Amino acid sequence: MRRCPECPLRDTNAFKPATKEELDFLESWRTGTAQADAGSTIIEEQKPNGRLYTLFSGWAFRYKTLSDGRRQILNFLLPGDFIGLQQEFAEGSMHGVDAVTPCALSVFPRDGLWDLFNGFPSLAYDITWLCAREEGMVDDNLLTAGRRNAAERVAMLLVHLYQRMEHIGLAKGGSVEFPINQQHIADALGLSLVHTNKTLKRLQQLGVHQIADGRLTLVNPRALQRIADYFEEPVRRVPLI
Repeated sequence: MRRCPECPLRDTNAFKPATKEELDFLESWRTGTAQADAGSTIIEEQKPNGRLYTLFSGWAFRYKTLSDGRRQILNFLLPGDFIGLQQEFAEGSMHGVDAVTPCALSVFPRDGLWDLFNGFPSLAYDITWLCAREEGMVDDNLLTAGRRNAAERVAMLLVHLYQRMEHIGLAKGGSVEFPINQQHIADALGLSLVHTNKTLKRLQQLGVHQIADGRLTLVNPRALQRIADYFEEPVRRVPLI
């Protein structure tokens, strides 16, 4: 994997530019890289983990489980996402993180956060902003699971993931990679697998989207946004750690 200053994600308009000093610090903080196979665990729920990660490529998801194994997916993680900061404020990881696809990650030791906050206040602000952004995404997911009906929930998830992929330059020909399966969708939206399957079919019959060969195409994005009761927010550059 390339050095932090050479990361191709920084060449997109999705991420805030960083100064040379900030990039040099991030490179010195980074202890290496890691590869995660599809289906493997990156962070084990409730277990201590002394590492933080930036997802360089691949898809992953954060989740919490009940004692009987039922799972709630909190959000999906895409290239550029910073992973694991919540565990800094608890004895163990507050959630698990699993890889959906093969993932490549940059690895940072948790204890380097003190150096970051002491020496680079702008990066410290960026990390605080990322935490607030993630909390906002969880709030949106709670609203979706608690108040939207099944069609609105699925439509919202499809629009949200498509736009996130498009924002980081990973949309091609009106479609994006879509490696998650119906069980992932059900666990993210609080729906049964049967209900998820029926809802996806109904939306596809309306001609608003298509999922085929591991890709998602928004055939009629405006109609899908109306179904989701989605209000588009201004696009802004986000920090890349």
